[in-house]
This record gives sequence, structure tokens and C-alpha cells, in this order.
Amino acid sequence: MNPSFLPILEDLRLDGTDGRWADRMADVTPQDVEGALARPPGRYSFDRLLILVSPAAQAYLEAMAQQSHRLTIQRFGKTISLFAPLYLSSHCCNICTYCGFSSESKTERKRLSVDEAVAEADIVAAEGFSDLLLVSSEDRHAVNTPYLVELAHRLRDRFSSLSIEIQQLRQEEYARLFAAGIEGVTFYQESYDRVVYGQYHLAGPKADYDRRVRGPEEIAATGMRRIGLGVLLGLANWREETLALAEHGAFLMKHFCRSQISFSFPRLRPAQDVESQQFQHLLGDRDLVQMILALRLCFADAGLVMSTREPAAFRDALVKLGVTKMSAGSKTNPGGYGEETPSLEQFSVDDQRSAGEVAAMIRSQGFESVWKDWDAAFAAAGG
Repeated sequence: MNPSFLPILEDLRLDGTDGRWADRMADVTPQDVEGALARPPGRYSFDRLLILVSPAAQAYLEAMAQQSHRLTIQRFGKTISLFAPLYLSSHCCNICTYCGFSSESKTERKRLSVDEAVAEADIVAAEGFSDLLLVSSEDRHAVNTPYLVELAHRLRDRFSSLSIEIQQLRQEEYARLFAAGIEGVTFYQESYDRVVYGQYHLAGPKADYDRRVRGPEEIAATGMRRIGLGVLLGLANWREETLALAEHGAFLMKHFCRSQISFSFPRLRPAQDVESQQFQHLLGDRDLVQMILALRLCFADAGLVMSTREPAAFRDALVKLGVTKMSAGSKTNPGGYGEETPSLEQFSVDDQRSAGEVAAMIRSQGFESVWKDWDAAFAAAGG
């Protein structure tokens, strides 16, 4: 039986059942922050992260940025990995009130056949990408395990790395996908606050909070090489969400050492039939920078991933702050790379630059854009 994170989440009250951590963070002093920054960076403790995401730490962002920059170069070199998402379907059985694919939306939907998905992947590969993320809404009738196994078999010789961001599967299904050549899963909890989670997930399989929390440990138990965690920033208090996210990552690192853990930072974006004023916890750029820096200073070897949700200028500034991986030239609708008439998007992309333009920006800052997952090649050679 897999070790379970859910009891830890509940015991620490990180599921939003009281306000103890907000009170603790409000009590952090400048001296506490200076003490945390005086210790060697890259080692996680709950108390250290609490200090670094506190309001008091906002006055120390420059010092945090310098430490994060040095630590990231030490661990990852001066490189930024590039990947592309490929959306497979906009059909969905869930009602998630922040998402353009929510089943309540009456907008016309689209799903790709395996042949159509391969054709889209060929366009992405021609751009130079070798790291592909297969994305889908919860479309179990079409984008199911047999579909993904067939697609993986047809794509695995074209790409050095295949990952998925789809509906939650059973553990044995993840094992089948891993055997087929899919080596990574991006799996966002969306919110660790149980009440908030229920407010935004109204119906469908995804509405089951406990099952959602168990997902990453079931994925890790199959030996999946990469697991990407994240929360949808804007649903709940970002500081408390960061504490829960970090504890979840630390738990997986302790119990499933074969899986590399990364953190993503998706902020809410405009989407079809979604009103932005319903969200009371939207965070600014300085808040997001603080979250990124705090996680880097606690997790030296975790990948930090930034998508095209963010504006170009903001993404440019993150190159030297600890981010290790970026999407580029992204389309968030099925068939978006090849079709002239756009279909329903999950959310709107802010950074509209081509992959080549993003790579040129990275080079202009003295970093190298990495299109190929060399670790996968080494792993295959060593196996």
C-alpha cells in the first residue's frame, strides 16, 4: 500500500481548516528572515519556508534572488529547458468554474484522433522541440488509456521526453503508460484548501478532494520519472498554498526517490465563460517571485516550471531567478498548431512569442535553451 500524504495534510491543518499558518506568518520578523537567509540555501524545512513566504520576507527579495540565482546555476547550469504542450481534447465531464473546458460551457468542443495528434506533434517537432506534454480535459470516452498508449508508441521515437497532463487515472493505468514510453505526469492539486476546492469543483470525478490528493503518490508508485506539482494561483491564499505544496513535494521526495519532483506556478488566466471578479486571491508579480524564490531556496534540485500564461517581459525576468523550464509557442486548444480557425482554448496565452523568439531571449541573457531531454537519453543508455 502506498504511503499517504492526506493524513499529514490534515494533521498540519494545511487543508485550510483553520488560520494558524496565516497567523504564524504574520508574526515573522525581519530578524527571522535574516536568520533563514544566513543558513546554507537549498535545504527544506517547514519553518524555513514559512519564514521565506511570510510578508516580512518581501523586503528581502533581492537577497533571496541572488541566492536563488547562484544555487540554480550550481545545480542546473546556465540552461533553460523548453517544452511544448499538445492539447488533445476540449470535451470534459467536470464542472470547474475557472476553466474554459468546464462541461457547463456551451461552446463547440473538439478532440483529436491519434492520427490528428501525430500530425500536430510533427508540427511541434519541426519547431525543434523534443520535450512534449500531452494535455487533455477529462474526456474518458476518447482520451483514455488505450488512446494514450497508441499515441505514445507512435511518438516516442520522435521525442526524447513524453509527459501527460490529463484526467486522474488508476495506478495500474499510469503503469501501462509508463511502460508505453510516457515518463512524466503533471498533476495540479489546484487548491489544498478543502473548502475552496469544493467551491470551484462543482461536479465530476475531479470534485473528489481526497482522491485528488492521493494522485501523485499513485503516480510515483509506478516509477514515473517526473512528477510536476502545482496549485492554481488565485483560488486561495498563495502563502498557505505554498506551504501545502512544499510539504507534498517533500513527502514524495522522501518516499519515492525514483521520481524527480518539479513545481509549476500557473496563475489564473482569462477563459471562456469565466468571470475574473469571482476570484478574491489573485496575486501580483512580487508575490509570485517570492513564491518561486522561496521554493528554490528550500529545494535545490527541484525543477521550477513557467508557462506561457505569463507575460513575455515577466518570463524574461525569471530566467535568472531560479526557473529551469519554460513552455514556448504554446497553443491551448486541440489542433491549435495546424488549424487556421481556432477552437475552444482552455485559457488564453499571454506570451505570444514563437519558440525561436523565446530561445533567442534566453541566449541574450547568457543562458542556453535546451530542446532535448538529455537525462532520458542517458537513462536509456544506462538501462
